Amino acid sequence: MKVLVTGVKGQLGHDVVNELEKRGHQAIGVDVEEMDITDETAVKTVITGAAPDAVIHCAAYTAVDAAEDHEDLCRRVNALGTGYVASVCRDLNCKLMYISTDYVFNGQGTRPWEPDDERQPLNVYGQTKYEGELAVETLEKYFIVRIAWVFGVNGKNFIRTMLNLGQTRDSLTVVDDQIGSPTYTFDLARLLADMIETDRYGRYHATNTGLCSWYEFACEIFRQAGMKVKVSPVSSQEYPAKARRPANSRMDQRKLGENGFEPLPPWQDALGRYLEEIGAGKG
Repeated sequence: MKVLVTGVKGQLGHDVVNELEKRGHQAIGVDVEEMDITDETAVKTVITGAAPDAVIHCAAYTAVDAAEDHEDLCRRVNALGTGYVASVCRDLNCKLMYISTDYVFNGQGTRPWEPDDERQPLNVYGQTKYEGELAVETLEKYFIVRIAWVFGVNGKNFIRTMLNLGQTRDSLTVVDDQIGSPTYTFDLARLLADMIETDRYGRYHATNTGLCSWYEFACEIFRQAGMKVKVSPVSSQEYPAKARRPANSRMDQRKLGENGFEPLPPWQDALGRYLEEIGAGKG
């Protein structure tokens, strides 16, 4: 299978290309230098020229706080750019997998979000990703895969931030009233490859299994890394950010199993393997 992957320089796009190649697929990775997602002509030219069987669309504007001040750019990437990709996929009659986010929901309550729940974004980033979903849903052959709390080898993430802070500080405060599932792009890439090889289309939620708060995540990072850092919990109100964050990022993943896909391993296991991969584990 020939698969074009956007956002290849990001954490997820990098791992998706590696996983596809491992399986013997022809993976074509592009980033902004090869295909500016906001340029409709460029999108059409590059994807049509590649003539893929499927597109995995990982490219996105993901700077959540900056999006509040740069709404136009965020929309051009996440909504309009996704629309351009969807349009070419329709013309080529190829599969499209769109990587989305729990931010399309309102982030309230404690019930895990189900794939078909009502979408009520609570910030600019979430709104533009929702608009991207709507563009994808005009196709017949689409996957929308919502992910959350992602970390990978190829880029910045919460774990790297904690490890860096832990080098210079012996105590930190981390919010404890936002709940979700840390998700390793290495595990996620394997699932996405499993999915794109099928025609079991629709909306899915995909994270590593198990739940924690950011505070609990930080504590486990330092424990597994063998670093002595005192972590104190604080509320989101004590740690203000420009964009509102969801308190509830719990994701219901039953649909994966119902469609024959294997759930991802527990997040603690994923964290251990990641720390080992980047040379930050106890060993």
